[in-house]
Parts: sequence; structure tokens; C-alpha cells
Amino acid sequence: MFENLNFSINLTWSDGAFYFLYIVIIGLVWLFLHDVLQKGHAIQRNYPVIGHFRYMFENMGEYFRQYWFASDREELPFNRATRAWIYRTSKGLGGMLGFGSTNDLRQPGSIVFVNTAYPLLEEEYTTVDPLIIGPDCKHPFEAKSIFNISGMSYGAISAAAVRALSKGAGFAGIWMNTGEGGITSYHLQGHCDLIFQIGTAKYGVRDEAGNLSDDKLRAIAKHVKAFEIKLSQGAKPGRGGVLPKAKVTAEIAEIRGIAEGKVSSSPNRHKEIRSADNLLDMINRIRDVTGKPVGFKSVLGSDKFPKDLCEAINRRGIQYAPDFITVDGGEGGTGAAPQILSDHVGLPITESLPLLVDVLTLYGLRERIRIVASGKLVHSAKVAWALCAGADFIVSARGFMFSLGCVQSMQCHKDTCPTGITTHSKYRQRGLVVADKAERVKAYAHWMNFEVNALAHSCGLGNAREFKREHIRIVQSPGVSFPLDVIHPDRVKAP
Repeated sequence: MFENLNFSINLTWSDGAFYFLYIVIIGLVWLFLHDVLQKGHAIQRNYPVIGHFRYMFENMGEYFRQYWFASDREELPFNRATRAWIYRTSKGLGGMLGFGSTNDLRQPGSIVFVNTAYPLLEEEYTTVDPLIIGPDCKHPFEAKSIFNISGMSYGAISAAAVRALSKGAGFAGIWMNTGEGGITSYHLQGHCDLIFQIGTAKYGVRDEAGNLSDDKLRAIAKHVKAFEIKLSQGAKPGRGGVLPKAKVTAEIAEIRGIAEGKVSSSPNRHKEIRSADNLLDMINRIRDVTGKPVGFKSVLGSDKFPKDLCEAINRRGIQYAPDFITVDGGEGGTGAAPQILSDHVGLPITESLPLLVDVLTLYGLRERIRIVASGKLVHSAKVAWALCAGADFIVSARGFMFSLGCVQSMQCHKDTCPTGITTHSKYRQRGLVVADKAERVKAYAHWMNFEVNALAHSCGLGNAREFKREHIRIVQSPGVSFPLDVIHPDRVKAP
């Protein structure tokens, strides 16, 4: 009988399967002993082997909630309804729905547009004219689109993503901000309007000592429409840009002039800028050297910084004013940032944008300085709100990432992005087909501008440039809303 049993086992088990089972058993024994003897994790020490499932489920929780447990409008940083709208829009499928909206207008903070009883007929619509940024510059920038691409550095996002964004921006007639990582051949492929961002490390425009180089500014100016000095961004006010070492490839290291495979960490501020006068000095130096419009990007913490800036401008003369200011909300995103800064520093765009507009108006500078709004403004209703609040342009980074196929996997800093957008893995980038995604970028930009105008038409306006604060209401509590011009009449007071 035993001989027959042994024969049966020999027929059933191959040598490979036996060795595999043997290795698994040895591995489990090793893991058991490791867990029992280690002192860093109480759960693993008390529950060897199976305790690892706790950490696995914790890490996987955000993905399961995204698809199975969270409702369409409760997930952060972007809920499923918002992401689905961008996916449909970028595919040209439109924003139609059936049976009714799941948007609860009783929730505080909800925005409600003030529709007119007598909307315009289609033949009464007017076109959105381009706005000039830096009209007194040697080379002014004629900006055609209300909605544009915010700063995303090559390094933070992949070469394929940069190429798709550049081509899509060129097709749509919108501008693209390079981010602080410098300009590359990938940015130039789409022949789109580019704004070059100068970060605190001055990648792409610094000399060997790390100082701003006039020669490199002149070289870059041939390819861009304007320059943006980055003081801070919404996800990490008071902290310079961070690119994890896993994403610092040989190519990126060469472009930035840093060591390969080491963390790229920009200073917390420009070493030349310690005051409003220093900022104006740098703005005017870059403008004089390049002949191009120059502005800056910043997150507001109060009205002190914009007031100090306006006082310096009025003291020195209107010619020293920046050509534009990009105000980023504290809810802004990035590929990598300390959580404490992302969670608790910087005014949200709903507060900082009206504040900046009011300060510039108070000092008589609103007509001279263009305002660009940034910070989770990925939906047409939010873009229209920003126009009502006083913005001239709106830019988005994560909205365009969604148009490329981003699934909000929250792995931007790990170089493991499954869609190829924020990784330098050639294998993962295979999923991002540049020609296809460029068309989606174009469609997203087109339909965003289209829907913002549709909202304007519902309010009886010829186009979105005519939005004012009186055209929108903000819900304060269930059944109670106030017009934006009542909530933000003119809150700042003269010094």
C-alpha cells in the first residue's frame, strides 16, 4: 500500500513544485522568527506572519475606498464625480447626465450661479478676446485662453507626459508653464506658448555658482512668452521644490545641474529676495534682460505681503510692477511635499484670490497687474467662480493630469505611477500614448472654456470675461446663500 502511495506522489509532484513548496516553508519560518524577534512593530511581534496583512490592508485602503466605499462626492483630494467629469470631457463625451445631479446644494461652500430670466440667444454671444500680459514690455504676451496648464516640472512628470501636454496645449491654443525643473526639448515639441518658471534653485537659468545668469535668461527667452518667479506653491508654502532621489535620472540631473540619484531639494526662498523691493528688483532685471513679461507665483497667508508689495510699487513707480501674479491656494498639489505643510499652511484659493484682488484694487494697481488663479480649479464651475472673484486667467496642473489618465493613485513621489505620468519607468510610460493623450488635453481645455462660457450665458452675459461677484452665490448653511459681492465686498482697509 505504501509503495502505491509513494508512486502516486511521484506522479503528482514535480521536482520544481517540491522545491517551490520547500522555499515557501523556509520563507515562512524565517519570517516567523524575524517577526517574533524584532522589536519595532508590536502587531508583528504578537501576531507573526499574519500581522503583515494589517499594513497591507492599510496601504490598499485608499484604493479600495476610491472604487467601492467612498460616495461620488466625498473623496479627497478629488472626488469620483469630479474625476469622472474630467475623464468624459477629455474624451469629448460631454458633461451630460440623466435623472438629476448628485451635487447637494445645501452643503456650505456650494456655489450657485445667478441665472437670468432672459438668457441670451446664441447669435447674441460674444467672443472672448485675448488679454495682453505686459503691454509695456518689448515683447508683450497675447494670452488667448482663460484656462491654461500650470507648472509641472520635467522630473516631477515624465517625458511622455510633458510631450503630450505640450502637443495638446499647441492644439488647443493655451499656454503651458514649464515648472521649476527647466526647459527641455519635450516642452518645445508642441510649439505651444510657454511660461518659464524660475524656482529658488534657478534650474536652467543659473551659472556654475547657482546665481541667476543673464546669458541663460536671454537664451531661454527665445523660446518662451513670459517668466514666472516662483516664491512658493500651495502644497508646501515655505518649502522649496523636492524631487525624490528615485526620480533624479541621469538626464534630469544634467538638465538641472545636480547629482544623479540624489534628492533634488530647492532652497526655501530665492537668496536674493528678502523683501518686496528685492522682488521688484529681480522682476525688473529679468524683464530688462529678456524683454518679456515677468510675474511671480505665491501663496498668501494674510494681506500683509500684497500690501507691502503694493506700497513698494507705488513708492518706486508703476513701471516696477510685476506683469502678473499667480496666486496659489493652500489646497494646491505637488508630486512631493511634507504633509504638515500641505495640511495646515496657506490660505485656500477661496479666500486668497478675493483678498489679492481687493488689495490690488485698493492701491490702484488692479488694471496694471494680471491675476492668475491656481488651486484645485479643475472644473468649469470652479473656473467660473475664479473669474467672478476677479481672476484674469486660471491654471491647473492636476486637472490636466486627469486628462492624461491619472487615477489618483497617490504615488507621484514614488516613481511608481501606474499610468506613466509621474514615473520615469519606460515600461509604465508605455501606457501613455502621446498622440492620444495630446488630443485629450486639447479636448479638456476646449470644453472647459466652452462650459465656462455656457455658465456665463446662463447668467445673461455675452462671454465669461463679463463675470462679476454679483453673478455667483455661496451657500452658508442649508437653505441660506449670499452673493459673493456681499461675502467679499471690500474687506481690506487702507493702511
